[in-house]
Formats: sequence, C-alpha cells, structure tokens
Amino acid sequence: MSQKRCVKLSKIVEEFCLEVLNKGDDYDSATLSIVDVNRPGLQYAGFFEYFDPRRLQVEGKAEHTYLEGLPSEKRKACYSALFSYEIPALVLSRAMEPSDECLEAAREHGRTLLRTDETTVVFTSQMIDALNRYLAPCITRHGVLMEIYGEGVLIMGDSGVGKSETAIELVKRGHRLIADDAVEISRLSNTLIGTAPELIRHYIELRGIGVVDVRRLFGMSAVKMESQIELVINLEHWKDGFAYDRLGLDEQYVSILGIELPTLTIPVQPGRNLAVIIEVATMNNRHKNMGYNAALELTNQLSQHMEQQTKKEV
Repeated sequence: MSQKRCVKLSKIVEEFCLEVLNKGDDYDSATLSIVDVNRPGLQYAGFFEYFDPRRLQVEGKAEHTYLEGLPSEKRKACYSALFSYEIPALVLSRAMEPSDECLEAAREHGRTLLRTDETTVVFTSQMIDALNRYLAPCITRHGVLMEIYGEGVLIMGDSGVGKSETAIELVKRGHRLIADDAVEISRLSNTLIGTAPELIRHYIELRGIGVVDVRRLFGMSAVKMESQIELVINLEHWKDGFAYDRLGLDEQYVSILGIELPTLTIPVQPGRNLAVIIEVATMNNRHKNMGYNAALELTNQLSQHMEQQTKKEV
C-alpha cells in the first residue's frame, strides 16, 4: 500500500526562497498534502461552496488589482473571510506589496503570508511540479536498485540470495548503485522513480564483511541519487526440475503502483556470473524497447527454415 505523503510548508519556503511577511501560528507544523494550488479570486468575491482550504493559496496580479479597487472595509472583509479557513499560507506573486488590510487580517487570524518575485504562472507551475514530486504515491520494496547502461534495474529476491554481492560486482564493472536493502519507489506521471532512504543512502551490507560506504570506496561515479525503474529482476535459488524460460518468448510483467514493468526470474546457482547475466538482461530489455526481439527473430527464422524444408520434401 502506498504511503500518504505530505511536505512541510517551511521546507517549501526554503526551497523556493519565499519571503515570510507574517509567520502564522502553525508555521512550524503546517504541511501541504494537496498537489493543486488555488488562486482565491472566487473566494474574494464570496464564493466558498467549492473551496479546499488545504491548498496553497496564490494571489496574482488580477486578484490584487481587484482588491485594490475595493473600499478598505470591504478589502479587509475579503481577507478575513479567506484567513478564517485554516489555509497553509497565502503567497503574493510578482513581489507585490501586501495591503495594510491583508497584513492586519493575517495577524488577527494567525495565518502565514508569503511573497515571491516570480510571476503567478511561473510560480504556480513550479510549485505544482514540486508538489507532484513531494506528494507522489510511494512504497518501499526490499531489494537493490542499480543503474546499468543507463537503465534502472530493480533486483529483488529472498534475503541471502546474493543481491548485494551482485550489486558490488556491478559497481566494480562501472555501474551505479542507487539503493540497497530498502528502495523507495514513487510514481511520477507514468514512470516509477526509485531512491534510497536518506539514512542508508550509498551504504551496502555484505555478509561476512559488514556495511561498506560505496561512495567512499569507489567514488562519486559509483552512486546515484535516484533512477527511473525500467526492469525488475527476481533472483531465486535454483530449483531442480523447474522449467525455466530458455527462449524468452513469454513476456512477464509485475505491477508496481499501477504501472506494469517487465520482469525476469534468474535462477542462482554456483558458477553463474550473475553480474554479467544481469548486464545482458538489461541490454536485451533495451533492444526490446527499441523494437528488436532476438527470441522472436530466432523463432521466425526457425519457422521459415521448417517451411522451406517441408517444401523441399514435397
């Protein structure tokens, strides 16, 4: 199940370098949990029937000009009506000066008032993009996430099957580690982005050795903060008598956060070089995405050969 996410208002203020004109009573604890932002033009006109106070409020030039044309008492009533709701904050765009009525109402109701130099359109688009990133549906999966030949590969399997040992071999072969043991997966639009929890980022556990810091041992080129996930590989101990796929004609998929990803099951047995096998699997997956399927081509060639042989016999 995906986690319900939120982001602290103070973090957004820091990221967007917003000026704090009035710090609300809940400034330190206020969070944003809705991706959309709202321009409160209708609310200044008195329409609150379809109003979500959880949204960040952004006052642009149009709303500001409308309010400037109102008498002082009416303007104060507009701001008081808006601030009577527990909104996370009101942001003034274009570095506009707040009216005395705006500041007075914000202080009376204990609401946060912010300001940005950006235009309304630029700020709202950047804010929605950031909120989509922060509030994206997220789950955590046990496994290792590697970037191999530019593609994100999620390696999964039972504990002790050799995921971390394979990851170290892949790092030594020039590929990059994103996460070991716990992989945080977020859905952004129709893609899955994987990263590591901050506390264990760049660390990897090897049985018999312990925890090692991949970034310090192999350098910055051996790690990456995040990667799009394009292939899932399941490692499992070899099962005698089990019919493993030998041609690769049957495409298998796994659903993560509603997105289907191609998946492969690779049996683990002494003598098999898993790092090389995973490299080949990644390159083969890229070929399939580009429209080339070696297994399908071989099957077609065999079918054509059989047809030719049948015609010769006839």
